[in-house]
Amino acid sequence: MADTPRVEIAAAIDHTLLKPDATRAQIETLCREAREHGFASVCVNPTWVALSARALAGARSRVCTVVGFPLGATTPEVKAFEAQRAIADGAAEVDMVLNVGALKSGDDAAVQRDIAAVVAASHPWGAIVKVILETGLLTDEEKRRACALAQAAGADFVKTSTGFGPGGATTADVELMRRAVGPTL
Repeated sequence: MADTPRVEIAAAIDHTLLKPDATRAQIETLCREAREHGFASVCVNPTWVALSARALAGARSRVCTVVGFPLGATTPEVKAFEAQRAIADGAAEVDMVLNVGALKSGDDAAVQRDIAAVVAASHPWGAIVKVILETGLLTDEEKRRACALAQAAGADFVKTSTGFGPGGATTADVELMRRAVGPTL
């Protein structure tokens, strides 16, 4: 019984290695740790998806990757292609970076189209889509709009940051995002 909380916590963790200089050996270690501890997923750059899928075959841990990473400034078509390719290589989850420039420009339709393109490329294959907002670059009003757009576009989750931007997750941002999306996202 003493391990139950630890197991439950591990099952909620995305074990992540997105450094540009990550090596094959580091990715293999990441996958081994995920399998050993029962992490929800490993999150790796697209180049490591196929290797990670092979390493985690038969495990509870899933493979997650990123698209439009880390800037979010690629076109919806490119993000959709990245998602399709990653899913074909074995990804079960896609973390896409929101087009922050479009959001800050007030082009909500472009932001929603961007997210919807990745959702359309992912959901038919059963892949989960998470939208990274890069909250360190956004005002509270922009965070709320981004959450509403992610929800309207059919995303499954919203996330705070890439880890490459000016700030990471804060309690205030998580609370704001939860209020914005409610219990369904």
